[in-house]
Amino acid sequence: MNHIRSTVACVIQQNGRYLMVEEARGGALTVFNQPAGHVEPGEGPLAAMSREIKEETAWQVTLTDYLGLYVFHTPDGLTFHSHGFIATPKAQLNTPIDSDITATHWLTLQEIEALNAAQRLRSPLVLKRIIDANSGHRYPLSVIQE
Repeated sequence: MNHIRSTVACVIQQNGRYLMVEEARGGALTVFNQPAGHVEPGEGPLAAMSREIKEETAWQVTLTDYLGLYVFHTPDGLTFHSHGFIATPKAQLNTPIDSDITATHWLTLQEIEALNAAQRLRSPLVLKRIIDANSGHRYPLSVIQE
């Protein structure tokens, strides 16, 4: 039985660059994504986002805005409800990152667009969230009632 997967992802920008994670996808291939992950049982989207950013990037951030709910259907029939966020970086922590993350990068929009052209982004939502954030598409965090 298929069920909807609830996820979170965050656009984090500093000095014209975006914080991205490089993830192992089996073999030598890696893909790029925003800090993102699944909402765990007993957790809401805000708490999940803060946790995922810390686990995947070792950055402490301030969540500032909600981009909205992105619905994504994969070719193999999975459905994801992905909560998009915007955050500002505060400090880099001296903590280890998840083993699935091979590296973190601060990339320009042009570098991310090149990764998209090379089909190296985790999903089409990666670039869409950045474009939406840059166009001013945002809501107050208070729209989420946890």
